[in-house]
Amino acid sequence: MWRSVRDRLALLELYSAGRLKRRRSQGAAFAAIAELPWTRVSSRSDELVLVEARRFELAALLTRVWPEWSTLLADLGARGLPPTPEGWAALEDARRAEGLGALPPRLNRRTAASLAAPHSKARLTGRRRAALGRVAPVHDGALRLRPPDGLVVRTRLGVVDLAAVARVLGEATIAGRAFDEDLRFEGPLRGVLLVENLGAWRDLPEVDGVLLVHAPGWDTPVVFRFLEAVRPAVAAHFGDLDPAGVRIYRRLRSRRPDLRWFVPDAWSELVAARGLPAAWPPGLDLADAPPLVRSLAARGLRLEQEPLVVDPRLPAALDALFRAADDTPGDAATIGP
Repeated sequence: MWRSVRDRLALLELYSAGRLKRRRSQGAAFAAIAELPWTRVSSRSDELVLVEARRFELAALLTRVWPEWSTLLADLGARGLPPTPEGWAALEDARRAEGLGALPPRLNRRTAASLAAPHSKARLTGRRRAALGRVAPVHDGALRLRPPDGLVVRTRLGVVDLAAVARVLGEATIAGRAFDEDLRFEGPLRGVLLVENLGAWRDLPEVDGVLLVHAPGWDTPVVFRFLEAVRPAVAAHFGDLDPAGVRIYRRLRSRRPDLRWFVPDAWSELVAARGLPAAWPPGLDLADAPPLVRSLAARGLRLEQEPLVVDPRLPAALDALFRAADDTPGDAATIGP
C-alpha cells in the first residue's frame, strides 16, 4: 500500500485539508484510511475527517512512505493547487513547462506530448498546449497518391510532376506539412477518388484523369485539409460497406458535402458469394445510404471493398462516376488559397 502517487496524495490531502473525499481513482486508499483510528466519517458518507489529536501519526506515516511530502505540499500551495490527483497533474505539467527550452515552430503531436505531458501518447490538454507557447502540434499524416498524367504539385519550395514520380516509385506521397507551404495541384483532373483500404487503392484499375487517394480509415486530419482545398468536378469515396464504412463516409462528407459514395447497384449480385456477417447498430443513420448498403444492414451482412476491385464491371462504373466532369468547364483543380 502507498506505493502509488494517487494513494499517497490521499494521505496528503487528509493532512492538508483535514478531510478526504472519496474518488474512484483513490478507492483503495480511501478504504484503507477509513480503517485507521485517525479518522471518522463525516456527515457525508463519501468523506472522511481527520481526528486532530492523531495528526502527528498521519505525519509520521507520510514521512515513512513519502519523505519529501512537506516540500511537495509547499510547492502545491505556492502554485495555488490542491493536494489531489488533479492538482498533482497540474503541478507536473507546470514543472515540465518550466523545463522547456527553445522549440521549433512545429512539432509532431507525439513529440509535443512527450515534452508537455507525461508521455508521447498522452492527451494534449489546453494547459499543455499553452505550455508549448507558439509551437503548433501537427498530426503529420500523409496522402498516398496514384496521379493521372499531367498532374503536378506546386509549393513555395518548387514544382513536382506527380505522374513522373509515380512512374519511378510506384506512387507519390504528400506529407501533411506540405499544405502549410501553399500547396496546390495544377493540370487536368476529372476527379478524385478516396479509397479507404490500402489493398483496394493499390489494385484499383487506373481511371483516365482521376486522382486515386489512399485515405485510411479514421486517420483523417490530412484528408480533411485535402478535401477543404481541392475542388474537382467530382469527388467520391470508395470504402467497405459496413457500419464503420458508413461512419467514415459521413465524417468525410461533413467536410465535403458534395462527396459521392461509390456503390454501384450491380454489386448487389456479389452479396451471396462475398457477404460476411456483421452487426449493424440500430441507431445508425442510413436514410440517404445507397440501396445496397440498406439491404446489407437489413440482412446483417457486410461487403469488403477488396474483392470488388477485380469485378470486370468496375472500370465502366468508375468511368460513369466521373463522366460528369467531362462536361464541366475548365480542366484544372487547385489546392491552396
